[in-house]
Amino acid sequence: MRRILSAIESVAAVFLLLIALLTAGNVLLRYAFSMQIPDWFDGTQMLQGIAMFWGISLATYYGTHIGVDIVWEHLGPAGRRRLDLVATAITAAFLMPLAWMVWVKVGGTGSQGTMDLRLPLQWFYSVAAVGASVAALLALVRLWQLWHRREAGRDTSQDDLASTIHGS
Repeated sequence: MRRILSAIESVAAVFLLLIALLTAGNVLLRYAFSMQIPDWFDGTQMLQGIAMFWGISLATYYGTHIGVDIVWEHLGPAGRRRLDLVATAITAAFLMPLAWMVWVKVGGTGSQGTMDLRLPLQWFYSVAAVGASVAALLALVRLWQLWHRREAGRDTSQDDLASTIHGS
């Protein structure tokens, strides 16, 4: 499972890097040579959508969404587990139809393309749809792990190593 999660992290990171490179390259070309990269804006939008779906899958599995834990903090271990189960079930119930609808969007793009280069949008939407599907799948994995009282989270040995290095 660790390899799969590492691969998902890498996919999200690569697309974030591509966004940064495309944006920085366009700014450099615009100010240095008064020209711009064709489709840089459409490209960054598509890449951002891909990075977001792949990132959502990781946040779902690790349970690291932005949240307000006022209730959770005041519950005992059994109450926290129940609340985590309900929250993860709601997340899975949201992500499954979302993934389905992204695939419907992939099927409905037809021959649509970007403005300048006419790159098929279907390529971008397909990679995003795989990320949305991975998010739904990891939500179900997390739900199963919580149900079986297994902690769905990062490898703590790396966190322990980091805290040892930084003296925390």
